[in-house]
Amino acid sequence: MGQPPVTSAPQPADQFAPEGAGDPGRGGISATLVNLIPPLTLAAVILFWGLAPKSVVEYPWTLVITGVAIIAWIQGLEWFFERHEGWRLNKREFLTDVFYVVLGYTAISWVSSNLAEEPLLSIKEALGISTPWMKELPFLVQALIVISLIEFGQYWMHRWMHNWYPLWLTHAPHHHVTQLNAMKGFVGNPIELFLISLSVIALLDFNEAAIFCAINMGGVISGFAHANVRADPPLAYSFFFTTIRNHSLHHTALSYEDTRCNYGNSIIVFDRMFGTYREGESAIVGQDDRKRLSIYEQFMFPFQPMIDGYKTRRSKSATTPG
Repeated sequence: MGQPPVTSAPQPADQFAPEGAGDPGRGGISATLVNLIPPLTLAAVILFWGLAPKSVVEYPWTLVITGVAIIAWIQGLEWFFERHEGWRLNKREFLTDVFYVVLGYTAISWVSSNLAEEPLLSIKEALGISTPWMKELPFLVQALIVISLIEFGQYWMHRWMHNWYPLWLTHAPHHHVTQLNAMKGFVGNPIELFLISLSVIALLDFNEAAIFCAINMGGVISGFAHANVRADPPLAYSFFFTTIRNHSLHHTALSYEDTRCNYGNSIIVFDRMFGTYREGESAIVGQDDRKRLSIYEQFMFPFQPMIDGYKTRRSKSATTPG
C-alpha cells in the first residue's frame, strides 16, 4: 500500500492500449459521429444554461437534475459505444458508483458549502471584495472563466496529491479503480473529494447561470474523460479539454510514476502549459497490483498506515516479557 518508488523510467504508454483503441477511423462515418458526441454534449449544456429562463436557473434542483442527466446520458452511451470490454460495467461497480454520486451530491456538497464556500463569502464581505464588472462579460466568457479557475485549482491540488505522501493517501483510492466508467470521477476518499472541490469562485461575482453552466461543463468533460465510450473528439476539443485517452493514461497500471501526468480533470491545456502532459492511452488501470478497494477500505485508506503501526506496536508489546 502507499506510494511506490518514483524513480522508475516511464515506459511506452501505448503498450497498454489494445490495437485500434482510440482510433477515430474505425467504423468510417459512424466513428466520426461518435467522436463528435462529447463536443456536441458540451454545446448542448452551454445552450441550455445560456437560454434558461431565470425561474429555471433559480429553481433549487435544476443543477442536480442537469448533473444527473449528464451522468445518465454518458453512462448510457457505454452500452452502445463500448471502448474496452474489460471496463464493462457490472452490478457491483454500478452500485458502488451510484453510492459515490449520491455522496457527492449530499455529504460532500454540504461539507464544501459549509466549510469552504460560506467562509469565503464571509471573507469576501469582510474585505469588501466586489467584482460586479464580471457579470457584464458575455455569458460564455463568464462560464469559461469559472471553469478555468476551478480547474486551475484542481490541477495544482491534484498534482500536489501525486507529489506529497500524506495527500497521496487521500487520493490513492481513486487510483485503485480497475475500470473507468462515467461515474468514476465521483469515486474516492471523502477527504480527497472535499479537497478537490475547493475553489475561489465564491470570492468573485458571476451570473449564477454562468457558474452552473461551468459546473455542468466540467461534468460533461470529466464524465467523458472517465467513461468507457469509444469517442475520440477532434483536436479543437482535445487540445483544451481532457479526454479518455489523457485520463486513462493518468490511471495506468504500468507504475505509480507513470500516473504522474495529465492531471487536468477537465482542462488538459494546463498540463500542456506546465509540462505534465503525456500522449498515450492505457486500457489497463489501477494501482497496487490493481487491487480493487471496497467502500470501507476507500474510506479508511488514509488512516491505514497509522492503524497498521498501532497494531504492530500492540503486537510487539503483547509478546515482550514484562
